[in-house]
Amino acid sequence: MGSKALEKLRSEALNLSETERAELAYNLVVSLDGSPDADVEKAWDTEILRRLSEIDAGTANLVDRKELRRRMRARMNRP
Repeated sequence: MGSKALEKLRSEALNLSETERAELAYNLVVSLDGSPDADVEKAWDTEILRRLSEIDAGTANLVDRKELRRRMRARMNRP
């Protein structure tokens, strides 16, 4: 299932506290991500402002919590 070094590391990691394992997991995932893309961040900021403007103008199609849950369950094919 992997090299001896990997098995040793896995064993040691599983002996960490829950908080330490969470921090390690976060750091490992972050290390797999590429550099942040400034264009993506700017695009999301623009999209958020657009959506807020629609809400303020009363033109947004808002969905209540019950309807959101129904739609999400339908997407996940759960009753």
